[in-house]
Formats: sequence, C-alpha cells, structure tokens
Amino acid sequence: MSVEESAKHVAVIGGGILGVSTAVHLLRKGATVTLLTETHLASEATGRSLSWLNSAGERSRPYHDLRMAGVDRYRTLYASDPTREWLQFSGGLQWAEPGHETDTLSRHSYETAHAYDSHLHTPETVTAVAPAVDRKAVPSQAIFNPGEGWVSLPDLVDFLMEEFDALGGELVLNAGKVTVVVEDGDATGVTAADGRNYAADAVLVACGAATPDVVAPLGVTIGNASPISMLVITKPFDHGLKAVMNTPRAAVRPNPGNTLALDHDWYEADITEHDDGTFSIPDDIVQELANEAAKLLDGTPDVKPASWKIGRKPIPGDGEPVFGQLKKVPGCFVAFTHSGATLGLVAGELMAGEILTGNPHPMLETFRPERFS
Repeated sequence: MSVEESAKHVAVIGGGILGVSTAVHLLRKGATVTLLTETHLASEATGRSLSWLNSAGERSRPYHDLRMAGVDRYRTLYASDPTREWLQFSGGLQWAEPGHETDTLSRHSYETAHAYDSHLHTPETVTAVAPAVDRKAVPSQAIFNPGEGWVSLPDLVDFLMEEFDALGGELVLNAGKVTVVVEDGDATGVTAADGRNYAADAVLVACGAATPDVVAPLGVTIGNASPISMLVITKPFDHGLKAVMNTPRAAVRPNPGNTLALDHDWYEADITEHDDGTFSIPDDIVQELANEAAKLLDGTPDVKPASWKIGRKPIPGDGEPVFGQLKKVPGCFVAFTHSGATLGLVAGELMAGEILTGNPHPMLETFRPERFS
C-alpha cells in the first residue's frame, strides 16, 4: 500500500535527533509511534556532534534555504526560554589558514550576496564580538556571523523525549540492528535483533551513517561518504567563550557545565578502527586538539580533555541531505544528512508531514533518495 493520511502507526529506527524529532512531530499529529534504538538514545552521531546552527559558506540554494528554516525553528524554541544552557545564539567566528585571506574575503562576499549576516573583522576588532578570543590567534581577516548559534544535542533529545513520553510514544532501547519488513513490495514494519516484530503503517530509517546499510537489502542504493570523526568534551573551566569558532586547527563551541566541545579533521589519520567496530586514538592527539583550542582563547588557558567519542560522521555521498519515501519500497522513508543538528527540528516536522499525508514537501524535493540510483 502507499502511505496515506490514514496511516497512523509509524516505526522509527534511530534514537538520534532526526529520529526523535520526527517521532515527536508524528505524535503531535496524532500518530502512534514506536521508536527503536540500537543501544541507547543519542548513542551515535547525535552524541558527538559539534552541533553548530548555521548556513555559512557555499552550498546549493535549496540546501541553504532548508538550513535557514532549520535555524528558524531553533530560534522559536530559544525564544520560549532563553535561559536554557544547552541552546544559545551568540554567533559564529571563522577564518581561513594564514596566507589564505582571499578565501575569507570570497566567503564573505558569497554570504552577503544572498543576505546571510556576515561581517569582516580584524584582530583589532574581533574581541568586540567575541571577547574571550585571543586576538593574536586571528589572522588579518575573519568572519563573524552574528545570527548563528549552537545546541547540545543530547540535552535537546532529553527535552524532546519528555514530550515523547507524555504523548504516549513507545521506546524500545537496545533493539540491536533493526531491519525493515517488506510484504508485497511495501514496508509493513520492522524486526529487532531479537526477532521481535513491530507492525507499522510506515517506517522511518534515521540511523545516521548506517542508514545506507539499512536500506541496501531493500534494493536501494544511497551514496555514503561518512568519515570517522571525534568530539572532545573538556573539563570545566572559566573560558568565557560565547560564540562557536571554526578555525584551521580547531572547531570550538561552548557546552553546558562551563565546558567546551572540540572537533576538527586533521587527526583522522591517527584514529584506529578495530575489528569489533570500535575506535581509538592516542591520548596525546586528543590533548593536542585541546592545546589548539587553548591557543584561540585569551590567556591561553590550560584546556584539559574530560571525555571523547569517536565514530562515523553522517555524510551522504554527494554531501546533500537525503529525505523522503523510497519509490522502490512504498511506506519506507529515510532521513540522512550531515547537518542533523541544524536540520533536526525542521526535518522532523517536514518528514512527519510527508509520512502521514503522503504529500511531498517542496523544500525536500531535491533531496530524494533516488538521485543515487
């Protein structure tokens, strides 16, 4: 059968921000929802995302528009309670490698050409918008985007799950590898690793970097360019940083509890993937990333890592999001994107609408899975 407005029971595979957000939006619309996670909530990319809310830099116009809608939904949530420690809008600061200031100028020109709020700063002016930053670390040109923000996704998932529980959603933790059940060509539910079946009128696959592997047995190919990445959470200290920073050697954002979240990609070659699917990295490399972050802050404080998580960062093969129903398997939908944080709220809203009504949303039209076929 095709998914029509009468379809009310939806099985959602994936306990990250896309799965949880869609599940809550489905419940708000009156659907019955079963949410299944391989282990626990936010156990994969959602638990190790820099979660910088933005649409900076160059990308396709449909992708930019969708990201701007995503930021808008976070602004609505922020306005309902600006005191939340886990969601803030204090701008974003970025610059290119020293000697590549023309890249910064080109990016600024591109951003201003489509009215993205973008301002050039020098070392002498940058502390006016980012007081905790060491001006000596800033090259001759940097960009400050005042409309950007950040979110701690594990805290957001906890917040959304309170509503999920209140609306009567069913949560299945430690379900292991979940598969989609297909009968007569249509998705009719899912099967957990223990063999338990969950019948449903529609299925959403939102498993981060594992999404292409889940739909591959259905005869659907989705390009996967997901690299291995790491997120480090520091020990608490009085850093004073408010803005997100994206620099050549460290990406840094504030984090609840007076900590910082650190990310980048220069250390990817130092990560070892083991036969059991786990990852490891030398402690001194983690400390090196913390040292790079310290160089960005006024006074070069002693930044100490407290914990770090390593795994695959979800990125579709062409970099663009993947949203929508599989034409080969009516009733089965996918949500797979690099920008899970920025798109988390709006993607859940739009996907819930498509799942329950069968009406494609125009903002998702260029992101359909079949483009990889």
